[in-house]
Amino acid sequence: MTIDLDALYIDLHRHPELSFQETRTAGVITRHLADLGIEFEEGVGKTGVAAIIRNPSTEAGDEPVVWLRADMDALPVPEQTGLEYASTARGTDPAGTDVPVMHACGHDMHVSALLGALERLVATKDQWSGTIVAVFQPAEEYGAGSQAMIADGVLDRFPKPDVVLGQHVTPLPAGTIGVRSGTQMAASDGLTVTLLGRGGHGSRPHSTIDPVVMAAATVMRLQTIVSREVDPRDVAVVTVGSIHAGLKNNIIPAEARLELSLRYPDDDARARVLEKVERVVRAEAQASGADEPPVIVIDHSLPPTINDVDATARLRLAFDTAFGDGTVIDPGMFTGSEDVSWFARESGAPLVFWFWGGVDPDAYAAAVTAGTVERDIPTNHSPFFAPVLQPTLDNGVANLVVAAREFLGTRSAD
Repeated sequence: MTIDLDALYIDLHRHPELSFQETRTAGVITRHLADLGIEFEEGVGKTGVAAIIRNPSTEAGDEPVVWLRADMDALPVPEQTGLEYASTARGTDPAGTDVPVMHACGHDMHVSALLGALERLVATKDQWSGTIVAVFQPAEEYGAGSQAMIADGVLDRFPKPDVVLGQHVTPLPAGTIGVRSGTQMAASDGLTVTLLGRGGHGSRPHSTIDPVVMAAATVMRLQTIVSREVDPRDVAVVTVGSIHAGLKNNIIPAEARLELSLRYPDDDARARVLEKVERVVRAEAQASGADEPPVIVIDHSLPPTINDVDATARLRLAFDTAFGDGTVIDPGMFTGSEDVSWFARESGAPLVFWFWGGVDPDAYAAAVTAGTVERDIPTNHSPFFAPVLQPTLDNGVANLVVAAREFLGTRSAD
């Protein structure tokens, strides 16, 4: 039975699920794995799935173990793509709030491509030898899914990798692969900052310590960290993605909450930016006359995604050989972050993580010519983000097959 990959992708896109809630998605995955005769475990790291294909050669000796990873979760974003199969799903976030849900980062494409690659690898077992572990990971958007699977013993119950491979669809022209040695994606921290004021009646602001004003001043001052305190030759991002305060227009609340996303290329930059953020937050609270200091909590931390030099060079050559010179580009370091590297870090294996294009090449070229790429080509996490289904999906399958075969053994003809 052949998987209808287009239909699979459309189904997953229509039915997105938030982090650690990917039960339907996991069920779709396991049904296809069962149809392919692939051994698997579900519920790894709560909602994750890990599968294994053992294909030893007849010759004695160690066989390569290749891990292929795809993430599964979606985002609290209202889809505005206008697609016939656009998501209208809703979910409940960790705070208990009803939210719209969309695959705004392409994880539906990642899952579909990995299942398609596994189908092709199963069909060609007479051409390769070794072991493939396919990891369908939950909660990448929380930066917690890979560690949840590791804590649940995925590295103990499955063969440890000799190499970890993964890919991410991105707004590059379809047919393009972006990969580089060294730091491919930034490290990041997610922070929650609670500013503590003194509430009261909206008509008597002089009797309060207004955390809304405190929050506004803090947000603006935080923007000067990168523009005025980081060397322009370095990379850093300080984003305030969420601000919450108050329930009614004539009540000054007692507190305000900010949620921050910080990005940097390495641990030294991380330490410097974190120190500056804390200094600004505490100083603005003091300047507002707050009776209590703010509360700063680091919700999650992700290391930089660092591609192994030798493995990346080997894979670049394999991609060039398979798809032709000019397919592979160096996209530079992305300031987005990923948790895939925990599988490589915890196992001691090399990592290669690449991007593949999902934009119609003609549309991309037209935007480049017009100088409107930033306006006309939606990026990941946008409510308008949707990869062109084909050839993006077929390319994603082919990428994973070529990558896996490069690091697996070659079976000798009888």
